[in-house]
Order: sequence, then C-alpha cells, then structure tokens
Amino acid sequence: MFPVLIGAAFLILALATQAGIVIFQRRFPAQGEAIEVTGAVLNVLDIGPKDAGPPIVLIHGASSNLEAMRRPLGDRLAANHRVILIDRPGHGWSSGSSWEMSTPAAQARMIGEALRQLDLDPVILVVHSWAGALGARMAIDDPPRLAGLVMLAPVAYPWSGGVGWYNELVSKPVIGPLLAYTITLPLGYFLTKRGARGVFQPQVMPDDFVERSATPLLLRPREFLANARDLARLKQAVSEQAPRYPEILTPTVVISGDVDKTVSTNIHSRPLAAAVPNARLVVLPGVGHMVQNAATDVVIREIEALAGLSTSGATAAAN
Repeated sequence: MFPVLIGAAFLILALATQAGIVIFQRRFPAQGEAIEVTGAVLNVLDIGPKDAGPPIVLIHGASSNLEAMRRPLGDRLAANHRVILIDRPGHGWSSGSSWEMSTPAAQARMIGEALRQLDLDPVILVVHSWAGALGARMAIDDPPRLAGLVMLAPVAYPWSGGVGWYNELVSKPVIGPLLAYTITLPLGYFLTKRGARGVFQPQVMPDDFVERSATPLLLRPREFLANARDLARLKQAVSEQAPRYPEILTPTVVISGDVDKTVSTNIHSRPLAAAVPNARLVVLPGVGHMVQNAATDVVIREIEALAGLSTSGATAAAN
C-alpha cells in the first residue's frame, strides 16, 4: 500500500509541475528573438539605438535570466546605447540544457557565435556572478570580440565548499530529473522569494523583484536542471582557467561589494583584478551580491566610461 501512495504522490507532483510550466510560460513570455547557434537556440533581446557607439552585451548569472540584467541596467542603458541581452544556454527562453553545454567555455563559445551572427563590432561585455567566469573565458578565447569587460561580483576562482546539496543532487543522472519533474516546482514556488532575499542581503530585495525578473521560470524542470549543472561544473572550470587570467588584455573593470556573502570579494574579485593586467577594481562598501541593483548608477557610469574609451580608441585608430 505504501509504494502505491508514494507513486500517487509523485504522479500528483508531476502533474502539478506540468501545470506550473504552462502557467509560468504564459505569465513570462519570451522577450527577444531566437538565434540558432551550434548546440542551442539562444533568446536574444536587442534594444536601444543601433548606431550609438559599441554595443553593450549583458549576461546574467545563475538562477536567473536576461530580465535580471534588463531591469536595473538594460532599459536605462538603452536610452543611449545599443544593448544586447541574452538568456544563457538552458536559461530563460534559450535551449541547450546538457552537461556538455554547462561550462563557461562552452557558453562563451555559443554567445560569441550569436554575436557574430548579429554582425556586431567589438562589444562591451557586462557579466554578473556565474557569468564572470564566462566573461573571463571569452576574453581569453576570443579577445577581438571584446572592446571592454565589466565584471559584477564575478566568480573567478575555486572556493571552499560546494554549491548547495540540492543543486549537487539535481545535477546527478536519474535522481536529478526525477526530482526536477516532480518536487522542484511545487516546493520551489514557496521558497523562491526567501532565496532571492538572501542573495540581496544586506540590501533589501524590491517587493516586485521576483515577478519583474521572471524568476519563477527557473522552476521549470529543464531550466532547474541546466542551472544545477552550471553550478556543479563551475568550480572545476574556474580552477582550469584561472592560471590564464594574466593573458586577458581587454580593458576590464571589476565591481564588487565588500559584504558579498554569495561570491566572496576576497576570494574572487581582488585576486582577479590583481591578475588581469588592464583591470581596475571597484569595491563598494556595505554592498552585497546584487551590485547592479544596489549601485546601479556606479555600474552604469563604469560601463559608459569603457564604452567612451572604446569609441575614442576606434576614432584614433581610424585617423
């Protein structure tokens, strides 16, 4: 009798998950166009004037999608710049959820392919958190693609500890998909706001953040699996690429908060800025992990300064 009850419970949870997927996808439809790259179809949102200096590309971190960068930065920058926002592979409305596509190197390659299809000149790349490793990788592997690099609370080096027991469990074969397609969405729906508040600390999360950032899309099984794989592979990935950071010659600004409890500034940002020859470090007192929300004016000022430097350099080269 007990196995029958367990099976019925999992069936109910699986049906609830499918209903939740439909509800969330209707509530948060795709905002962008589909661009096919090797191994995935990326959702790309192109906003702002097309001829206003170097394009600015915004890439979100873990457990999120392009809306997490659009709300504090993208919409404001688009008043004067061409802005490209991309859902990383497996996130938001981009496909590409697989173990092979879950490393910064693989995702940097796919995003670079999308930028080439858009026929963009060198861009100012702005990356947050998990995507810090992606930005560093692109600067190593495809430096002509970048006119400047702005890294917000970036992950850059290995750290002690893991990435959370649930992410590690969900990233495993068989048990991961079983949990993702049954328990994750119903349970996660009640925990999403609490988790987001933790990332904002010591700042207070805006009341409408979860809704405006389309965060519930993360609870869809295929995206939750992609996110768990990204996190599970990150430490090994940064361990392998960290010795190459001195090769990065792209003008770089690293911006972090001095009380970031999610991605330690002392473990990541400070040694990264010391290793990259053309890097400048900006440490914000009293600021946590969500620097783009907590210090939006500072971040925009640094992005626009790099964009202006790039424009000046291109003009000088032309003359």
